Amino acid sequence: MINVSVIENTKVEEVFKQYPKHIQSRLLMLRQLILDTAVEIEGVDHVDETLKWGEPSYITKKGSTIRIGWKQSSPDQYAIYFNCNTKLVDTFKEVYRDLFNYEGNRAIVFAENDEIPVDELKQCIAWALTYHTRKHLPMLGI
Repeated sequence: MINVSVIENTKVEEVFKQYPKHIQSRLLMLRQLILDTAVEIEGVDHVDETLKWGEPSYITKKGSTIRIGWKQSSPDQYAIYFNCNTKLVDTFKEVYRDLFNYEGNRAIVFAENDEIPVDELKQCIAWALTYHTRKHLPMLGI
């Protein structure tokens, strides 16, 4: 299992604590996947962890914001959100087709017991974390 790094932003930490335990562990896994992916990308030297729309959010100077969250209206699902004004989710759909469950052009949604395709999700995260360096390219420069 991935080592979970310390959450330095106390407001973000409080939000994680409010999630149901069965979802909290999955969201913490997504958080760690985002942070681990950022470390592996050359030129990404810092990820800001903050709250946007009340949800844990991650941003780099070269990237587009990534959020993770859970909605009480869908208690057995959680999601990783991308800026809907980008072509990110459209690109994920083109590349990965039905590997993921999508919510419009803004999210990849997981059911509580879904097996996460880690390598493919890391690639989606990497595209978001470096979006501003490739947004002018067709299909994000894939």
